[in-house]
Amino acid sequence: GISVIEAGHPIPNEKSLLGAREILDVSERAGENDVVLVLVSGGGSALVTAPVSGVTLEDMARVNELLVESGADIYQINTVRKHLSRVKGGRLAKAAFPARVLTLVLSDVVGDDLSTIASGPTAPDPTTFDAALEILETYWLRERVPRSVLDHLDAGRRGEREETPTEDDPVFRRVTHVIVGGASTALDAAGRRAEKLG
Repeated sequence: GISVIEAGHPIPNEKSLLGAREILDVSERAGENDVVLVLVSGGGSALVTAPVSGVTLEDMARVNELLVESGADIYQINTVRKHLSRVKGGRLAKAAFPARVLTLVLSDVVGDDLSTIASGPTAPDPTTFDAALEILETYWLRERVPRSVLDHLDAGRRGEREETPTEDDPVFRRVTHVIVGGASTALDAAGRRAEKLG
């Protein structure tokens, strides 16, 4: 009874699109009395890809490659990705509203920042279109990213595209996050075991 889609990582592929479509479909059909269970882990940014209108999978893959090669850190890479996605940056939580959302998280991010792990599909997003464009400019990528990407981000900066939802958005009143594992969990367990062993 469980559908498995083996998507692409670190570069998204057609299966990444298919998975995102199915996830959005389930979320959008959920009603107020439903609970949407979301399992999030590192790698989710590539594995679940739903570009905004006008941006193709190839465009997303190219931006991802350029950002990774530029030396940008994961926070910066995901800031850009969140502003090109219909799922990331809290948009999955928005799609599921008014259903309750329970997100179980396996963290691969130092500090367990929920908005960064898998680009925070059910977490409020503190970043902006301005920040995404500043990152492209910092790494001299503005002239190298696909035109569709730049057009979308520029339109967002001008207020012509909806910004990712922030913590004051009412959708997050119905979202619960539980970090079930990550580097800090592993370190704590290793420390307890080491103490036991003397």
